[in-house]
Amino acid sequence: MVKSILSIALFGLSAGVVKAQDTLQVQGTSPALYITHTVKKGENFYSLSRAYGLPPKEIAAANKVSMDKGLQLGNTLHIPLTASNFSQKAEAAGTPVYHKVAEKETLYRVSVNFNKVPLDNIRQWNNFQGDGLKKDSYIIVGYLKANGGATAAVPPRTEVVKNEPKEIPAPVTETPKKEIEAPKKEVKKEAEQRPVETAEPTSSTPPPPAKPAPVATSTDFEQLYEQQTKGGKNATSEKGPGTWFKSNAVGKYYALHNTAPRGTIIKVTNPLNGKSVYAKVLDVIPQMKANAGLIVKLSDSAMQALGSSETRFYCELNYEM
Repeated sequence: MVKSILSIALFGLSAGVVKAQDTLQVQGTSPALYITHTVKKGENFYSLSRAYGLPPKEIAAANKVSMDKGLQLGNTLHIPLTASNFSQKAEAAGTPVYHKVAEKETLYRVSVNFNKVPLDNIRQWNNFQGDGLKKDSYIIVGYLKANGGATAAVPPRTEVVKNEPKEIPAPVTETPKKEIEAPKKEVKKEAEQRPVETAEPTSSTPPPPAKPAPVATSTDFEQLYEQQTKGGKNATSEKGPGTWFKSNAVGKYYALHNTAPRGTIIKVTNPLNGKSVYAKVLDVIPQMKANAGLIVKLSDSAMQALGSSETRFYCELNYEM
């Protein structure tokens, strides 16, 4: 009888764990990503396990704490983000996990630091049209999978709408209509509409990323190149070896270059066949042994356009002086 009462009490304690955590912010870098949780009254390893989708022993091991000792009120715990409780797929759902943008941080650097999450996924989750990031803004880098109490924190997901404040009025006017017609039929829709009202006061943080002019295709890059170099008159040239990096970008090309400023459009030409592409500089080439001597790294989508299938290729670069 006593065991039954204890098990029921334990189950009840697990229900509101993640609900108390307003915003989940990712910490660390790949592959050791984690979020933090401050222990509250009545919480234990088992309630945290149900909330965050991890075995109790794994949480204890990550914090070097014995399960026999239990948890101390007010202590900050590390909750590992693994394949079992964290998703970075394009169609991921659950509780959004955010990253606070550092000074001069680029979208490419965010991707590399957080499991090489595809750039297009980050743009989709945050409704970005360009690649610009503003210091101290928050962007979604993945989702904590819904698991038990974790679903209680779903409301923060509506912060994605903050990048498109123009769409907010529509849901607000529809909310009373749906409640009058069928308030009991779809509880999920109500949960999605309510956060829209709270998203208005916080809409000041994300708008800056949406300010850069949208650059959607290689044709747009070519036009920008012509503007930057004044039709090629103010262009400098560079010749040497290049290679590729993996990207999910379609119809547009990106580059890593050590001297051209971020946002510069580089014309890359394959001298063997005369084919050219226009690529936007995202960041510098990482200082690694494998990158020694390279003058450029291009997104792999440019491989076919340049007519090359080699891991390394000789190329000619032209860009603004």
